[in-house]
Amino acid sequence: LAASVDVKVADNNAKHHTDLMSTTQLIMRRGQSFSIHLKFKEPFNPGVHNLLFTATLGKIPDEIKYRFGIPDFVKRAPNAKAIWKAELSPDHKGCNVVVNITPPADAPVGKYSLFLNYLGEDKKLGHFLLIFNPWCTDDSVYMENEEKIQEYVLNERGVIFKGSGNYISPMFWDYGQLEDDMVEIALTLLYVSPEHLADPLKDEAARCDPIYVSRVISRMINSNGDRGVLEGRWKGPYIGGMSPAHWSGSYPILKRWYNIGCHPVKFGQCWVFAGVMCSVMRALGIPCRVITNYESAHDCDKNLTIDVYHADWGVKEIPSPDSIWNFHVWCEGWMKRPDLSPEFDGWQVVDPTPQELSGGAHQCGPAPVKAILNGNTDLDYDVPFVFAEVNADCIDYLDGSKKTISTDSRRVGQNISTKSVGSNKRWDITSHYKHKEGQAHRIKYVSSPDMGAITGGFRIGAASKNGKIAPFSFSLKGLYGV
Repeated sequence: LAASVDVKVADNNAKHHTDLMSTTQLIMRRGQSFSIHLKFKEPFNPGVHNLLFTATLGKIPDEIKYRFGIPDFVKRAPNAKAIWKAELSPDHKGCNVVVNITPPADAPVGKYSLFLNYLGEDKKLGHFLLIFNPWCTDDSVYMENEEKIQEYVLNERGVIFKGSGNYISPMFWDYGQLEDDMVEIALTLLYVSPEHLADPLKDEAARCDPIYVSRVISRMINSNGDRGVLEGRWKGPYIGGMSPAHWSGSYPILKRWYNIGCHPVKFGQCWVFAGVMCSVMRALGIPCRVITNYESAHDCDKNLTIDVYHADWGVKEIPSPDSIWNFHVWCEGWMKRPDLSPEFDGWQVVDPTPQELSGGAHQCGPAPVKAILNGNTDLDYDVPFVFAEVNADCIDYLDGSKKTISTDSRRVGQNISTKSVGSNKRWDITSHYKHKEGQAHRIKYVSSPDMGAITGGFRIGAASKNGKIAPFSFSLKGLYGV
C-alpha cells in the first residue's frame, strides 16, 4: 500500500482560491480538480494495478459514498448524478504517483473523507472541505465577471447602509469569510440545523443545491426555534449580551457561537443578521451582497398592503400588526433557479432576520429579484412578502366601515442600496426591485377575505399630450390569491 500521502494543501488551495482561508486544511471547490501525491512501496504499473477511491460525506452510518477509480470500473445508474473522476498524471514515475481528482460541479458541499483501495487493502488518505465554485461554468453559482467574484466572494471589507432615506449612513463591516476556520464554522451551522438533525442523509444529499443551502442558512443565522447564531432584540436593555450596535464584523459573532457549543450570541438586529449571513454565504462560495431597503414594509397579513385603522375621523389610529421600518437589511445570493424558468436566475433575496414564518420556520427566500420586480408573487420562495417590503401601498381605513381615508403608493421601498463593486460608494439598485411610479405599469393582486375572490388595482403611465387619459385594454389570466 501507499507508504506516504501528500495532499499538497498549499498548491491545491491556491488553485482553488482558498489559500487565504487556510494553510493547513484542504478546502476544495466543486467542478475543479485537485492533486494528491502517493508514494508506494513498490513501483506502480497502471496497466496492471487498479486504484479505487471512495469519497464519503457525513458520519457512519449516515454517510454518502462516492466510488471512482483508475480505471473506472464503478457501475452507475443511467441517471446518476455527482460523478467523481480520477486521472493519473502523465508525469508519474516508479513508486511516485500523482492523481488528479475532480469532484463534480453538482456535488454536495460538506466535510469529506477520502479513502484508497489498492491491492485489496484500504487506506485513509485524509479529509477535505468541499464548497461551491463561482469560477466553474457548470456550477449553479457560476458568475462570469471576475471583478464581481472578487467583490462578492473574496472581499472581506464591506459597507452596510443604515439611517433613513433622507439621511443615509454607511457603516463598515468586516465579513471575515477568509478567516482560518470560517468554512468549518459555516459547515457546522449546516450540521446543527433542524434539517440535518431530522434526516442527515436527505440533508447532505440536498446540499448540492445552493437554493436549499441558502434557505437553511437564512434559518440558522437567527435562533428562533433552533440552534442558530444570533438572538434578536429590537430595544434595550441588552442584559446578558451586547447591543446590536456593538458589532462591526461577523467573525467574532460566529467564532463565539462556535466556541460556546452552538448557542445563540446576544444580540442582533437586521444589519447584524444580514452581515453574518453574507459572511457564511461567501465562505461557502456563494456570491452574496448586503442590501438596505429604506421605508421597508412589514406586511403581516399577506395582502400586499400596509393597513392603518382609525377609530373615527381625527381619532388616533388603532394598533395594526403591519408596520414600516426606517430601513431593513437583507442579503442577495447569486444562483441559478432550475426550479423556475431561466429568466429568474441571478440575484435572489435571502433574509435571516426573523419576521414571519415560512414553511414553519423563521426563514425567507431565496426569492428572485426579477420576480419581485415583475410582481410574480406565485413563485418560490417568499416572493409576496419581499414584494410587499418594497411595493406595498399604505392605506388608512376608517375602522368598522372599512372606508378608505387615504392611500400612499410612493412611501414604501426607497433608495434601495448596496455597496458598489470595487469601491465603498453607495449603489442605488431601486430599479432592480420596482418600476418607477408613473412610467411603467405596476399591478397588484389582493385576495379579498370576505369575498374569497381576486381583486385588482393598477396604475398606468402619464396622460397623453392633450391631457386625456390614453385608452387601454387588458386581460387577467392565471391569477393566484396571495
